[in-house]
Amino acid sequence: MSRYLRAEIIENSPVNKSHNLLILSSSGISKNSAPGQFYMIETASSYDPLLKRPLSILKQKSGVAHFLYRIKGKGTERMRQMKKGAAVNVLGPLGNGYPLPGKNLTPILIAGGIGIASLFPLAEKLGKNAYLFYGGRTKEELLMLDELKGMVKELIISTDNGSMGKKGTVVDALNEFLTCNLQLATCNFLLYACGPSPMLEAVSRLATEKGIKGYISMEENMACGVGACLGCTVKVRSQKSEVRSKRLTPEFTYKRVCKEGPVFPIEEIVW
Repeated sequence: MSRYLRAEIIENSPVNKSHNLLILSSSGISKNSAPGQFYMIETASSYDPLLKRPLSILKQKSGVAHFLYRIKGKGTERMRQMKKGAAVNVLGPLGNGYPLPGKNLTPILIAGGIGIASLFPLAEKLGKNAYLFYGGRTKEELLMLDELKGMVKELIISTDNGSMGKKGTVVDALNEFLTCNLQLATCNFLLYACGPSPMLEAVSRLATEKGIKGYISMEENMACGVGACLGCTVKVRSQKSEVRSKRLTPEFTYKRVCKEGPVFPIEEIVW
């Protein structure tokens, strides 16, 4: 259940030159949020910028929530300047999280850059049952590596420039893995992905090609976070269909990332 909260900053420290860790404390923060949910967080005490920023829940326990964020604009730059002890307005937890896999499915998590913030609590929950593919353009974009090591069954790192792990995109590494393992009778995979839109599109196309189901967490600009403004809609395949020229032709509709998402079935999104 989401709610408006007044929270205290107990830490807002740099992880590297372009990312910070924000830790908030409030008696209203619940420990029962699902992996993949998020909070809308105020970036300054003034109205400039006006809108809160959506941040995935990295870690959460009763009374305390952790968030990773990338400094990329005016709002997050103002957020970086917020001091320990300051109070901020937040709304959450919001959205729908990742459905957990059935017992006969092997989960594969695919994170690109700051997308690890959304998938981290899922990796923590699934533990040694999951594979985690984590990629970035350079090694500087890879976060939380010390915490991730030993958490999952296997951690596969890749960077576009080869500065850490495999050289190439995270989708290249995933494709190589699936090509080698899909023929095994014991492998029945379920994908979970969060990262930049081009990465999510590539993961979706690969999943379709390989006949694998899964879920992706979409990243869209949000104004309200509760579905009222319709500013974060994405095109999806409708459940309805009609017969045209003796074949089924899918209809399309739109869903709100903040309300019906941010997590959607891979096959639902229209790219």
